[in-house]
Amino acid sequence: MPIKKRIAIVAHDNRKDELVEFLVEYKDILKNHTLCGTGTTSKIISEKVGLDVFGYLSGPLGGDLQIGSKIATNEIDLLIFFWDPLEAQPHDPDVKALLRISVLYDIPIITNEMTGKYLFSSELLSQSYEKKINIR
Repeated sequence: MPIKKRIAIVAHDNRKDELVEFLVEYKDILKNHTLCGTGTTSKIISEKVGLDVFGYLSGPLGGDLQIGSKIATNEIDLLIFFWDPLEAQPHDPDVKALLRISVLYDIPIITNEMTGKYLFSSELLSQSYEKKINIR
């Protein structure tokens, strides 16, 4: 994993405001990395946080799967995914697949503000790191 991380950002509708607040707090760190995200989320981040984010399709239209494929081809190093655990999503299989592929390919996943605080305060964020693919 390179020092300059490639970070994917995803958020379900009920968590987008929380995600924006989190990203504003860590904007100075995030601006030093390469960011991408699902369609609506990337647009909101660009407008409300002022970060450059490459946008894939909306999650329900395949954006989660696009990000998952980038993880599998070693093109994403970290996933910020503020998912809504209390509401079923029409694309739940894609959500599960994205979480599964992230674990399989040893990608750190930030799912809430506290996990993000831990990760962004870690010295590992600014270091190179060799991922271990979790295949039995």
